[in-house]
Amino acid sequence: MAERTHVVAVRLQARSSALLLVTSLLGLVCFGWPLLLHGSSASALAHSADAPWIFLSLMPLLLAVVLSALAEGSLDAKAIALLGILAACGAALRVPQPGIAGFEPVFFLLIPAGRVYGRGFGFVLGALTLAVSALVTGNVGPWLPFQMFGAAWMGFGAGCLPPARGRAELWLLAGYAAAVCILYGALINLWFWPFGAGTATAFSFQPGAGFLVNLHRFVLFDLTTSLGFDIPRAVVNAVLVLVVGRPVLNALRRASRRAAFDVPVAHVDAATDGPVETSVA
Repeated sequence: MAERTHVVAVRLQARSSALLLVTSLLGLVCFGWPLLLHGSSASALAHSADAPWIFLSLMPLLLAVVLSALAEGSLDAKAIALLGILAACGAALRVPQPGIAGFEPVFFLLIPAGRVYGRGFGFVLGALTLAVSALVTGNVGPWLPFQMFGAAWMGFGAGCLPPARGRAELWLLAGYAAAVCILYGALINLWFWPFGAGTATAFSFQPGAGFLVNLHRFVLFDLTTSLGFDIPRAVVNAVLVLVVGRPVLNALRRASRRAAFDVPVAHVDAATDGPVETSVA
């Protein structure tokens, strides 16, 4: 019986991983297809037409990831409630921005939450946080699904970091926060660069020029236009991790224990009043 339960758990975990892979592949295609374009004009590259379809494709996939995690036992009703609370808290962090370039603490909670609750939780939390914050701040536009993918990958990556404890864990998370905030800026540049950088500069997208040529132009564009925002964003979130990361991690781990995450679930036979099957959550 235990062997059969283990096989079922492995299959469910494989299903959840496959859904995360499919969702991530969708994001990579949405970001990267302009680099592979062989046409002769950049006029049709604006995402105003395809962004709604990307958003409509992303939401069912996120729901499928959550339902798969519920089925495999890695999430329960308490975890779903916590997901909603953390998404709301992350959205609230986006509101008090004083207009300083790169001051975006909205990403801070994604990293400790992904670290504590795992890559699937972090992925869904990142996407939901940006979606909710966009609705709260009125920042809804064709850029939204791309921001959701970027934040989702932040949370996912935090759940993939190697084990560490104490100060080493904080420095690991701070370094990760700084790196992914800079990468996030590059991704957001990529969604609009093909049609937003003009056509007559050394950094402009050139349809038909080939992948490597356009990749080189994009790197130059990102370095010259985005670092003034990306570096402050990286510094702000890394400092937040170092300063308040430990109490946040402790609070999340305490909530995890009280919500009975990862606790084996025993099915009791009413006749014998004893456990007959155990599955690992």
